[in-house]
Amino acid sequence: MNILVTGVAGFIGHAVARRLLTRGGDRLIGVDNLNDYYDPALKEARLNDLAQHGDVHVENIDIADTEAMRDFFDRHAVDAVIHLAAQAGVRHSIENPHAYGQTNLVGQINILEGCRRHNVRHLVFASSSSVYGLNENMPFAPDHTADHPVSLYAATKRAGELMVHSYSHLYGLPATGLRFFTVYGPWGRPDMALFKFTRAILAGEPVSVYNEGNMARDFTYIDDIVQGVLDVLDQPPQANPEWDASAPAPDGSSAPYRVFNIGRGEPVPLMDFVRAIERHTGIRAQIRYMPMQPGDVPATWADTASLASVTGYTPGTSIEQGIGAFVDWYRSFYGV
Repeated sequence: MNILVTGVAGFIGHAVARRLLTRGGDRLIGVDNLNDYYDPALKEARLNDLAQHGDVHVENIDIADTEAMRDFFDRHAVDAVIHLAAQAGVRHSIENPHAYGQTNLVGQINILEGCRRHNVRHLVFASSSSVYGLNENMPFAPDHTADHPVSLYAATKRAGELMVHSYSHLYGLPATGLRFFTVYGPWGRPDMALFKFTRAILAGEPVSVYNEGNMARDFTYIDDIVQGVLDVLDQPPQANPEWDASAPAPDGSSAPYRVFNIGRGEPVPLMDFVRAIERHTGIRAQIRYMPMQPGDVPATWADTASLASVTGYTPGTSIEQGIGAFVDWYRSFYGV
């Protein structure tokens, strides 16, 4: 099977591609524009790492470039798409909203058009726990409404889900959305908490902790995420004839479309997360408490029962194991 991974130089894209290469049996194609949202050298290093694990054809393309993406799909016989390319970051969406419109909306349409025109067998696409917004009904479940986002980033991810559903309905495109919950681990993104905290602690600099530390996240280790993505990829959805249009559940459809949460299913207080980093670095953090940032939510918690019922998803990596693996990778990669 010819599998396209978008955002292949990104954190999750690299990890998914690496696992695909390891399991074998597929031809892997990747696209990424290697933008400078964070250090492109890290993205290049991820691509170099992939080259050590197998044969992957990667093209430098911005998914928001409609003509380039049309040409790409015309040149490659793509059977399945794992669409992970996105402009990420809640706070950055306040500072640079147009980037989110281009990548997360225009880019999403370009991927959908490629899937439509070439009869792709399954589109697996990234959404986010951020779509739950003002919802305080914990744990978050895929059948909860997600119509009150508190950041533009979240709004674009929710819009992306709706766009995919329309194509699934109109063209019978089998599609599965995955709402990721705070993914962390080796090769992670420098704009995320674990990377920032580890860098600051090892450098002897203050760690900025928002909402005075009164936050919790459903931190999910990258290997558990990857296993869930591949299990979903191998089980395309079918139209559900029992879906009730008079009481429409938002996580399914009469079209071959579904949405799952993918997380560990266990919220961790942010300060417990910081203390674990301290244990693995052997250094006490200098904490600088800060107010809540615009666009943030105080807590996330994933209900993953529906994903488990379909794929057997059982995340098995503890916070201690995951943070230990990240700190070891960080020290090795940056030589500290």
